[in-house]
Amino acid sequence: MPSVLVTGAGRGMGRSIAEHLADRDWDVIAGVRSDADAAAVTTANPRRIKAVLLDVTNDAHIAGLADSLPDRLDGLVNNAGIVVAGPIEAVGTDDWRRQLEVNVIGQMAVTRAVLPRLRASQGRIVFISSVNGRLSMPMIGPYCASKFALEAAADALRMELRPWHIPVVIVEPAQTDTDMWRTADTMVEETEAALTPEQRALYAKHVAGMKKMVPMAQRMAVDPAKVAAVVQTSFSTRRPRARYVVGAGPKAQTVLMANLPSAIRDVVLRKVSGQP
Repeated sequence: MPSVLVTGAGRGMGRSIAEHLADRDWDVIAGVRSDADAAAVTTANPRRIKAVLLDVTNDAHIAGLADSLPDRLDGLVNNAGIVVAGPIEAVGTDDWRRQLEVNVIGQMAVTRAVLPRLRASQGRIVFISSVNGRLSMPMIGPYCASKFALEAAADALRMELRPWHIPVVIVEPAQTDTDMWRTADTMVEETEAALTPEQRALYAKHVAGMKKMVPMAQRMAVDPAKVAAVVQTSFSTRRPRARYVVGAGPKAQTVLMANLPSAIRDVVLRKVSGQP
């Protein structure tokens, strides 16, 4: 049976992807960050899912993959990710580093670690990005920057690995019905609390717009099973596309927004996100 490593598999999209592939006879190595997450994800399909402690920013964890993975690896799903929110002016250097460490540097570190196995099997690499890897939104600038960077790296990697016939695929969901979006209102409150009194006064209308936008985004969130199904397609189809946008709405959004002049696009995205 084919085998796949899924990072960030303890919850949300990563867990959905792990369970979806396991149910379709993939042997899944689920990268998780705690023993509790390991127990939860393996319980879903004990025969097909094996968990491994994997913080993608932990060099020792990544080095340990050499002993944790099967000799043959057919796929990698780089799913681990976090969101750092707030006005660019107020996001500190440590938070910027944390955002990029998880969403970009850690993903590339895992990819480098498993590439020899993927080269041997002519396996495939999938990066879970976002429509925000092509459309930047106010108040989540660090997250958008990380996804833009991730997609640029993935595009370069796809061209570099062409001689070994290793497809590199980018999957771009929009809002997904996971704990990250279900608790987005808490994230906004934490973002506001982290501001200095002066920043809170300057960006009061921006934060208020975020608070109004969250319930609307939560209502529009798609089932993570749809993302998992797209990942499966990227593994099973003979010639996968370089990019898959998940859902008709996000597809239309990316096409429309990409072709608008910047000034008009800025106005639309500001209004959508409730910004002054």
